[in-house]
Amino acid sequence: MIQFATFTDPGDRLINEDAIKCMQSGTNTCCVLCDGLGGHGMGDIASALVTEVFRDAFFKALDMKGFLGEAFTAAQEILMTEQAERNAKRKMKTTAVALALDGKNAYIGHIGDSRLYVFKNNKVKFRTKDHSIPQMLVLSGDIKESEIRNHPDRNIVLRVMGVDWDEPMFELEASMPLKKCNAFLLCSDGFWELIEEPQMCAYLKAAASPEEWLRMMTAEVKQNGVGRNMDNYSAIAVWNV
Repeated sequence: MIQFATFTDPGDRLINEDAIKCMQSGTNTCCVLCDGLGGHGMGDIASALVTEVFRDAFFKALDMKGFLGEAFTAAQEILMTEQAERNAKRKMKTTAVALALDGKNAYIGHIGDSRLYVFKNNKVKFRTKDHSIPQMLVLSGDIKESEIRNHPDRNIVLRVMGVDWDEPMFELEASMPLKKCNAFLLCSDGFWELIEEPQMCAYLKAAASPEEWLRMMTAEVKQNGVGRNMDNYSAIAVWNV
């Protein structure tokens, strides 16, 4: 059985440009989280639009195996059309991270620096790799993984929805057997920058429900963000029980 809990908060910002949606139908589940790019303007419109497209696509999908690729493609096309209609080509950009489950397998896709973590036995089994300058520096061996959170270029995102693509810029992971995944966490950078993986795992071990797990993590994020002009912070906690 799949259980989930959601949270989103504007932090110290006037507008919350994060958007989240979770949908279920039979044995299928989809969770999607988007973080609109505030520096470009209209990020809240972009993130909300993309999550709406995912919702609509989910209820029309025949199966989850090819769903994410189709949903990312449709969302990008609709977002670009909306940009043109609003004369907002330099605006309306967003990250996106999505999880689709069909009762047997987990399917993961993302673009930007919103993350998805997979947990097994209260340990991080996998996380998406950010499309960002610091992540690129980690992959090239120039900095350590632990340096991402405080890197001066941590907010420079290399791939987003809402720019012209010569080819698809979203990344799809190989499917994972659901029986090997106990929990998932989708979160915006405003969330994961303020809580480290060992704390995520400790709270997962201590929690009795996805709601409690998310509540524990959110409390730490909020505490660690005091006095730091907190960005919007959002997360979706998913349990396979």
